[in-house]
Amino acid sequence: MESIRDVLKQMKNPAFEQQSQALMHRVLHEPAVEALLQGHPELTEHHIRRSINRLYAFAREQKACSQCPGLSFCPNDVHGHTTTIQVESLGNDEVTLQDYKVACERFTSKQQQDAFSKRIKSFYVDKQVLEKGYQLAEMITCDRERATAVDRVHDYVKQASQQKELPGKGLYLYGPLGSGKTYLLSYVLHELAKQGHNGVIVYVPDFVEEAKGWISEPGKLKEMIELLKETDLLVFDDIGAENVSPWIRDHVFATILNYRMNRKPTFFSSNYTLDGLEKHLSFSNREGEEEFKGKRLMERIRHFVEPVEVKGHNKRK
Repeated sequence: MESIRDVLKQMKNPAFEQQSQALMHRVLHEPAVEALLQGHPELTEHHIRRSINRLYAFAREQKACSQCPGLSFCPNDVHGHTTTIQVESLGNDEVTLQDYKVACERFTSKQQQDAFSKRIKSFYVDKQVLEKGYQLAEMITCDRERATAVDRVHDYVKQASQQKELPGKGLYLYGPLGSGKTYLLSYVLHELAKQGHNGVIVYVPDFVEEAKGWISEPGKLKEMIELLKETDLLVFDDIGAENVSPWIRDHVFATILNYRMNRKPTFFSSNYTLDGLEKHLSFSNREGEEEFKGKRLMERIRHFVEPVEVKGHNKRK
């Protein structure tokens, strides 16, 4: 449909009334307008003529939405919005038609995704993992062996969403390679971000390698540690796959976890059980066994997480 301005220009010729009737006919036979009139039999020709501009815009934008070319190519007057009409009573059996701009589902979804992206920071983790949709039924049906873990993660999110404050304990997901641990923890971040919480997910092996270079950049190191200490939700993904560094263990991980204890939940994914992770953290290539330091760090992990085994096959294969 052309613009109402173009149509009105054409009406300035002697055949004005004929063209006016033609416009009325076109508008009244638009599906959106027909549905509106069927729902409001109190509307007379007088109401329709008085609001023909509104009805024209309403019909044009509803038609555009029914053939939506995608949010980026939205042709409507207000990007990502459509015109809707409401019939409002003025009293004494008199009514009027009012038009309003309403955001479409795609625009609303984009806003929610943008807000989510601002709340969740990822370091060395593919952001596509965080931006996909999560369906609990799909998590289970693609591998029924992990059904118990999916149920527990879902219950955690549900309970955390119902509380005024986030729980002090997080989750420790452990299991074989490719069993979906990162996916499940991304689901936790995704759902709790909807509640307004911010979060950070860190892929530990890459984080450790880069952090080693921050010894000479104390400002950058301090900024990162403060971010990981203060964020509402923190995920250490694939802990145990890194090369253990006594400095990282004792001055980075320990500093962050010591602060977060009883304050904010921290989540972990690992191929190790808690006992296996303790053994891993007690060893370094340079200094050999450091059992006490490993145990001390595990005190900051073991008592502030709930271990959840994630069974299943390697999805990456």
